[in-house]
Amino acid sequence: SIVRFGNVLGSSGSVVPLFREQIEKGGPVTVTDPNIIRYFMTISEAAQLVIQAGSMGSSGEIFLLDMGEPISILQLAKDMIRLSGMSIRDRSNEDGDIAIKFIGLRDGEKLYEELLIDNNASTTKHEKIMMASDKGISIEKIREKLLELEQAAKEDDYIRIERVFTDTVEGFKSSN
Repeated sequence: SIVRFGNVLGSSGSVVPLFREQIEKGGPVTVTDPNIIRYFMTISEAAQLVIQAGSMGSSGEIFLLDMGEPISILQLAKDMIRLSGMSIRDRSNEDGDIAIKFIGLRDGEKLYEELLIDNNASTTKHEKIMMASDKGISIEKIREKLLELEQAAKEDDYIRIERVFTDTVEGFKSSN
């Protein structure tokens, strides 16, 4: 089974340790975009829900955890600066302690997270665990498409590569 969920507070991939380190060094605190939002849960909540979802699985289901409301990363940065006993340096407070710097989205990064492309999920016995309605793809079809991708890559045939993804991956949208 697969369990999909957002960010875990304080984990190695979380912005919280990064922001804490940047604040300790005197800033700036780097935020990709002023409008970026993310879902968060605690390590213990994530672990418990993953274990519970795993116990529900029987044949490769995709489970989704209810992450609650998304949080503004900009607001999180501001709150962390203030909770550290410092002030935000900006146009209205040029003598503030810590500046916030917007660095732009990285390639492929989105302003918001999507746990599901089509938002088609059903409830389970647990109020915080949902199950995706995934059509799936046979292993034979996967092998066929991988061979096609390999051949297209050897030939630098980007149009064919994109067509394989468009035809195979539900919800795939070309960047072109």
